[in-house]
Amino acid sequence: GAEDAEASARLYDPGSESPLHLTIRIAKRLLIWPSENKSAYIELNIEKTGGGAVLARPLFFHFIERTIMITSTANGRIRELVKLKKNAKDRAAKGVFLVEGPKMFREIPAKLLQEVYVSESFLKSAEGKMVVSGVRAEIVSDPVFQYVSDTRSPQGILAVVSQLHYRTEDLLVSAEGTPLILVLENLQDPGNLGTILRTAEAAGATGILLSSTSADIYNPKVTRSTMGSIFRVPFVYTDHLHEEMRRLQERGVKLYAAHLKGSSDMYTESYAGPCAFLIGNESRGLTEETAALADQAVRIPMCGKVESLNAAVASSILLYEARRQRQD
Repeated sequence: GAEDAEASARLYDPGSESPLHLTIRIAKRLLIWPSENKSAYIELNIEKTGGGAVLARPLFFHFIERTIMITSTANGRIRELVKLKKNAKDRAAKGVFLVEGPKMFREIPAKLLQEVYVSESFLKSAEGKMVVSGVRAEIVSDPVFQYVSDTRSPQGILAVVSQLHYRTEDLLVSAEGTPLILVLENLQDPGNLGTILRTAEAAGATGILLSSTSADIYNPKVTRSTMGSIFRVPFVYTDHLHEEMRRLQERGVKLYAAHLKGSSDMYTESYAGPCAFLIGNESRGLTEETAALADQAVRIPMCGKVESLNAAVASSILLYEARRQRQD
């Protein structure tokens, strides 16, 4: 009947013949931490019955793969995570990338999930309990999680995820039968790329073709700003952008170059058929060679003294005009 006491108990894991030896601390709510061969987190609601007995109702139970919380930035796994966060070559070599935050974590297809790391405080929160329920994860101390995180305010959960692989043909697949593609040449800003990917999904684009000189789509800043669209919009990087553009034309896709000197107003063209919009570098636009391969150069009309639009904004305007026309 004590409000605060300790006891010894054995908890049997159905997947193992040996029991988990746990130290139980009883309070109004019960938290159970390291066992001999696994870590566990259990929360029980302690109630006293009329006869003086104690009734423990399980509120939450979760197995954690490691026995010891990671508390050092020198830990090998932590060092690998930092490499994956900072270096595109490391991400490419291992074929993985990082996804951070509960919202993005929920978007990850199960087949792509490789590793999960959670901060100590997140695991104890109500949201954390729901997010990691049934998931094998590594517990990381809050300071170490801060060190690994790519944000100033870490959201408590980080996953290592397998990279996605598509072919150019995948960009042509559409439930409506009409491809709508973005072709990005030397786009450099991670925020722009993430926004473009997210907008592409919202506008019904079938895929994105990128020059190999563009920003890395697996950069944490890009993946975070896609809000999950990275898992649903096909994309292909190529060292031979012009060849891929010609392949699209051979498949009946008309190429429209977004250009300040476009010969026609974008609103005078029809985008009802298979088409692709070419978007260039944030400061220099499309190269002359790439623009010359387009079937038509179009300009977005602008008022005032504005000379150009942000690449993500220009992409959004063009995609939604194509969507509007296809819905009419």
